[in-house]
Amino acid sequence: MQNFHRVAITGIGVVTSLGIDKDEFFNNLLLGKSGIDLISSFDTRDFAVRIGGEILDFDPSLYLPKKEIQRMDRFCQFGVIASMFAYNDAKIKLTDKEKEDFGIIIGSGIGGVSTFEKEYRLLIERGPSKIGPFFITKMIGNMASGQAAIFLAAKGYTSDPVTACASGTNAIGDAFKLIKYGNEKFMIAGGAEAAVTPLALSGFAAMKALSRRNDTPKRASRPFDRDRDGFVLGEGAGVLFLEEYEHALSRGAHIYAEIVGFGASCDAYHITLPDPEAKGASKCMLKAIKEANIDPTDIDYINAHGTSTSANDVTETKAIKKVFGKHSYKLVINSTKSMIGHLLGAAGGVETAVTVLSIEKGFVHPTINLDNPDPECDLDYVQGGPRKINIEYALSNSFGFGGHNFSILLKKV
Repeated sequence: MQNFHRVAITGIGVVTSLGIDKDEFFNNLLLGKSGIDLISSFDTRDFAVRIGGEILDFDPSLYLPKKEIQRMDRFCQFGVIASMFAYNDAKIKLTDKEKEDFGIIIGSGIGGVSTFEKEYRLLIERGPSKIGPFFITKMIGNMASGQAAIFLAAKGYTSDPVTACASGTNAIGDAFKLIKYGNEKFMIAGGAEAAVTPLALSGFAAMKALSRRNDTPKRASRPFDRDRDGFVLGEGAGVLFLEEYEHALSRGAHIYAEIVGFGASCDAYHITLPDPEAKGASKCMLKAIKEANIDPTDIDYINAHGTSTSANDVTETKAIKKVFGKHSYKLVINSTKSMIGHLLGAAGGVETAVTVLSIEKGFVHPTINLDNPDPECDLDYVQGGPRKINIEYALSNSFGFGGHNFSILLKKV
């Protein structure tokens, strides 16, 4: 009979539009601050959408050598720096031998799209001889994991799941399984994305996926609200340091929470729209609950995918009702995207970090801009302000284009 290992979260690293220190970030969420504004990194005068959740005044040279910065796309810089934060937060010094069992999984939905745009512009304007030698290695999505592994000398399982907006949660779930089944002892996992770029913004706008509230950017992302008109593009990274629970205890580590379940499913329905019957979304939550060997009524809190799109918010509400029945109305649910926008492949990493901090601190942040709740979204989405709550078990949901659904189930320690 296989001996399963418990999995502890002992480090958190975030890079967001509301702060790159985890405590500053979480406090800003509790205050209901918005990190969304008019885009300033490029000229948006001709764009239908001119708002985003940009990370302003970001200086990677505070953390990385200048030579290495030049070899990384912005998403990679976010991922590497967040990984360093998580490793340092875990207050661990792995030996060379231990690093053989140390892996990194950082998901990214799009990867180095800004590098792609710049290099393609060079190709058209100045010809193929002007393409830089680091174009490919800056662009490909696995480089956040690869570069972080180089900086931290992680020689275990290292990869990059690409499951669109669910990539970060996918990464954490994979890392959880690797430790649980004894394949690795230490993992860094989460997501990184930097897609607030002209091409990505134009592409999502062409899909009619984005909010067009250019006159009121801080009120544009409004999950579960009757008047929502699309998501707001954000950027950043969120990663966790995971280790065998027994090892964390033996070294006296601070354990934020324990991962006890992971659920995955696919809608197999449409390339962008969720299954209107919410079969896939409900299935992944049920799988996570089953693995944790608890009852649905044991769940206290859900950090929702909550994108502020018409289809997602109704479908996710329906999925929650399918899983929890009458208990749905006792759940506390919120959407971090209301304040930082949709970080695509990084969303699940950041939102799982928020869920962990909510468990530890006993507070959940509000879903801002929820002025007129959609009648079809009639659950408790933490309207108005933060709330003090004891959380024993919590879920973090992520659903991605292509029908990918993932849920992480966390337990208080």
